[in-house]
Amino acid sequence: MLGREVPNVTLKTRVRDETVEGPNPFRWQDVQTGDLLGKGRNVVFALPGAFTPTCSTEQCPAYERSYDDLKAAGASEVYCLSVNDAFVMFQWGKNLGLSKTKLLPDGSGDFTRRMGMLINKDHLGFGDRSWRYAMVVDDGKVVAWFEEPGINDDGSDEDPYGVSAPENVLDWLKTNPK
Repeated sequence: MLGREVPNVTLKTRVRDETVEGPNPFRWQDVQTGDLLGKGRNVVFALPGAFTPTCSTEQCPAYERSYDDLKAAGASEVYCLSVNDAFVMFQWGKNLGLSKTKLLPDGSGDFTRRMGMLINKDHLGFGDRSWRYAMVVDDGKVVAWFEEPGINDDGSDEDPYGVSAPENVLDWLKTNPK
């Protein structure tokens, strides 16, 4: 993955809009990953799913706690990407109390597929999901890659988490200033 340009795909997001009346003041907004990741040094971590155990109790909260340190080490922004829709990602962020880490809904898995990280988790009833990984993206190009071992479609792993932890990304950022 190192040296590759990240794919430029459209993510379907929801944004608060006070001009929208009613109890759900949000509107659809398409976001291009090329726009988000094309400038600056961005940290992206991807995980199998919102509201799942490791993602909810370890990985996403760890990145939220590390957000200020990652920014201080040179990250322009920190994004969490999952093959979930915008509604699920919004509710998950509220449930976790996230205020810093930005959640990216890759509802159709287009970004994840183009990254080569789309896996099948039918053995859990999840369908297609992302393998767990993190990356540092400089001006649209992958410059650091942290992939959990054992990528597979059959559930022969034990949902590994460690390589893609924020501590490893932070260490890389400190060692490789932009």
